[in-house]
Amino acid sequence: MGSNVGLALLLSTLAGLSTTVGSILGLFVRKPGMRFLSLSLGFSAGVMILLSFMELLAGGIQAVGFGPAYVAFFGGMLVMFALDVVIPHHYMAEHAVASDGQGVLFRTGLLVALGIGVHNLPEGMATLAGTLQDVSLGMAIALAIALHNIPEGLAVSMPIHAATGSRRMAFLFSFLAGIAEPVGAALAAVVLLPFLNGAVLGLLLSAVAGIMVFISLDELVPVSRSFGEAHLSIIGVLMGMAAMVLSLGLIM
Repeated sequence: MGSNVGLALLLSTLAGLSTTVGSILGLFVRKPGMRFLSLSLGFSAGVMILLSFMELLAGGIQAVGFGPAYVAFFGGMLVMFALDVVIPHHYMAEHAVASDGQGVLFRTGLLVALGIGVHNLPEGMATLAGTLQDVSLGMAIALAIALHNIPEGLAVSMPIHAATGSRRMAFLFSFLAGIAEPVGAALAAVVLLPFLNGAVLGLLLSAVAGIMVFISLDELVPVSRSFGEAHLSIIGVLMGMAAMVLSLGLIM
């Protein structure tokens, strides 16, 4: 168990710090490949949705039963909905570029960083729960999260760099937004591990499934469609699902 917790913290750190990849794209590449971002976000959504229903929720139902698992599932969705209402965030903040000055751009970048950081906390918990259940499942979740963190880093770095002209500051804030991911995993480990048993893990897996489905449907798919052609987005979703089916088939 201890080694799995350490691995979960490592995976969540790597996934969170993929925001810095997006930050570098925003600082050094004027026109990052929007078609690639569309496809990769769709792919990430496909991975998350399939894992949520086929692995996380299924494991929760097996551990605690149909009713409690679905209560936890919808509870996870409601938590993410509440976070979105209280602290919304956006991937690209293009509207600020045409606004009235550097102050607005800087404020936009900070708000996006804050929103992404808060939303990354439960994603770190998702990596922890998946890794405790099965290492390969945790790795798949971390990969999906890493893919969708790239445009989040882009969203933080672009307005801050435009406002300040400082690559260092833009990179710093995208790093801070991403580091919330392992913080979420660490907090979950500290709070839950003393009480962890089969039932608690089953409820946690179900709640994480709800969180991941909400992220996929509310953020990843809509943003994927906004980056490119609608068909490219759904192709990414199908590719992500197919990749997970193949990998699960090889494991089983």
